[in-house]
Amino acid sequence: MAAVQGGQIDPEGEKDIKTEPSNDGSGNNNANDGGVLSSSPGATSSSGTTKTLTAGAEDQQTLLAVLQFLKRNKLSESVDILRREAGLSDDADDSKVSDTAGSGLGSTVNVDAEGGDANSLLNRVTIATAAPPATAAPAPTKVPASGGEDQPDVNVVLSAYSQQGDPPLYQVYYSGLKKFIESVLDCHRAELSQVFYPLFVHMYLELVYNNHEMEAKAFFEKFSGDQECYYEEDLRILSSLTKKEHMKGNETLLDFRTSKFVLRISRDSYQLLKRHLQERQNNQIWNIIQEHLYIDIFDGMPRSKGQIDAMSGSLAGEGKRDANKAKVFYGLLKEPEIEVPLDDEDEEAENEEGKPKKKKPKKDSMGNKSKKQDPNAPQQNRIPLPELKDSDKLDKIMNMKEATKKIRLGPDNLPSICFYSFLNAYQGLTAVDFTDDSSLIAGGFADSTVRVWSVTPKKLRRVKSAADLSLIDKESDDVLERIMDEKTASESKILYGHSGPVYGISFSPDRNYLLSSSEDGTVRLWSLQTYTCLVGYKGHNYPVWDTQFSPYGYYFISGGHDRVARLWATDHYQPLRMFAGHLADITCTRFHPNSNYVATGSADRTIRLWDVLTGNCVRILTGHKGPIHALAFSPNGKFMASGATDGRVLLWDIGHGLMIGDLKGHTDTIYSLKFSRDGEILASASMDNTVKLWDSMKAFDELETDDFTMATGHIHLPENSKELLLGTYLTKSTPVIHLHFTRRNLLLAAGAYNPC
Repeated sequence: MAAVQGGQIDPEGEKDIKTEPSNDGSGNNNANDGGVLSSSPGATSSSGTTKTLTAGAEDQQTLLAVLQFLKRNKLSESVDILRREAGLSDDADDSKVSDTAGSGLGSTVNVDAEGGDANSLLNRVTIATAAPPATAAPAPTKVPASGGEDQPDVNVVLSAYSQQGDPPLYQVYYSGLKKFIESVLDCHRAELSQVFYPLFVHMYLELVYNNHEMEAKAFFEKFSGDQECYYEEDLRILSSLTKKEHMKGNETLLDFRTSKFVLRISRDSYQLLKRHLQERQNNQIWNIIQEHLYIDIFDGMPRSKGQIDAMSGSLAGEGKRDANKAKVFYGLLKEPEIEVPLDDEDEEAENEEGKPKKKKPKKDSMGNKSKKQDPNAPQQNRIPLPELKDSDKLDKIMNMKEATKKIRLGPDNLPSICFYSFLNAYQGLTAVDFTDDSSLIAGGFADSTVRVWSVTPKKLRRVKSAADLSLIDKESDDVLERIMDEKTASESKILYGHSGPVYGISFSPDRNYLLSSSEDGTVRLWSLQTYTCLVGYKGHNYPVWDTQFSPYGYYFISGGHDRVARLWATDHYQPLRMFAGHLADITCTRFHPNSNYVATGSADRTIRLWDVLTGNCVRILTGHKGPIHALAFSPNGKFMASGATDGRVLLWDIGHGLMIGDLKGHTDTIYSLKFSRDGEILASASMDNTVKLWDSMKAFDELETDDFTMATGHIHLPENSKELLLGTYLTKSTPVIHLHFTRRNLLLAAGAYNPC
């Protein structure tokens, strides 16, 4: 290892303790409390061994700190006994403790490099401060020592002291670290600058928690302007926490204190940081790093500022590389063997001599691929899927016929766009969905209603009453027509039942059902035969922002303000799975095309991919700088696109769990994303009143899989948004909230006209 800051790096220090992420059972990958850092800062001798204090000084400091604790709790008898046994004079009081703290020795913690257990942080504690202890998170009462014996319980008491230093020195500590980082080489500066934000947050919270309001305010005013612009909203919330009383029950504070902020840093940059803290003995910052940060160290060249910015911005930092190593079966399931009969127009066609001849049925390239078992696909029976009914088979036949007539899209052949404007939507349009065959459109409204329209000449009809149905000949060929009541035919239907605004809606693949989610905390299942509510699913405690049916029906997913996504089956009142791990509202949900995975986008600015079978989180994707509102899987299941309030469209490779594209062009929140049926085109819809078309096939084809550096977890993203943008389509004054490609690749868009 090269020399750093004029001296060799401590060889013992090179043994980094890196805790593996643990799984909390709900699919949430969390780091152990031990963090990932190596032995704590101490004076580095010329021989390379780390020394803290002499044994005698260490023992005396510990005794003085214990005496201080006993005196605070008015245990005078214990104080006298301890003084006698230790041979201390009666004048060994708190002033000596203060003197030791002022000497710059501070607290030092040695961590056994062989054992990455969190408890090893308390193996050797030498602590000295006259300030009252901060009430840190409770530690285990028994701490295994490096020698194999249990340390006294007093170390647990002492661990609380390490969470508070001299309040006026917080600015000094932070300024010193900032000055150091700004002085290092450019290649390391970008990586080390990542520690500024989490350190700023936790140092501020420590000051507030320990009732140092004036110091906290001065600290915030001095350093808040140095933070990245994408943390602006978090800092605004943080600035409102000025008293200890404000912190009780605050969700943002709970997120910061209970989740470790993940930083991805190269080993060389990490060694620079460690060396600096060792030389300065800056234990206040070191303690925060140990308790609240997870530093994911990789071997290789440091990342550039652009590469770091591309992946930064989420509430808890970047996703851990270990969290994205699980195998994901992103391939498509094998399609059932269904004979496609020829149309009459295909059976006969005039040749030059006027004689009829058979026309060969057209083959669909995408259809042929799905009939072979994809090596990346899950087992057909990995999760139980509903059996195909006769009506489903007929619908698949119609789908295949439509697919033979679909337009092949590309840069030279863009889709036509049909826009549906909701006029006079004073009820407040909040959600839109189309059926797969594009025959129906539904809207969710702020007045608690769901409205369904027919977009074909065929009107909507209800099933006849039970008395009328008993008179029908069930053996007749047109029984499906006879059961419908012509008296109820209309172009639209209104569904009443919710007691709050409707935020999410989704048609079932067979067009028999409609889901709606609402602020009232329920998801409702509506029959599109009777236009009545069949079930109200109650499980969420707060507003449900989104819901979506599985591509195969039967299952559906929901997510909302309670930060938990729930997997349901239409015939179960209770959820089958609960996916917990997000740190803020789940704003959008999507099923993978093979139904084995669900993706959730959140206001914590991360995307998580969950395994339906196990309930585990198999991908954590970071990079957006605002709440995520749109997700879309490519037809082949290999890629995903996401959109957020930051106006960016990010492209992801699901197999590797890496960002592969950053499409910039929108100026407002992106509310809908859709891939064309063949995956050639990606359409994005935004509140900036535009629809943009992107050359997704070019973005994926130019991707070199060899560029994926799995060791470092990053690739170089080209600035090619202008090259990939195929067209921008502007509405007069209509924010676009939904997109849909028909089976023939006509693009449908929808939104409510806004005259303001």
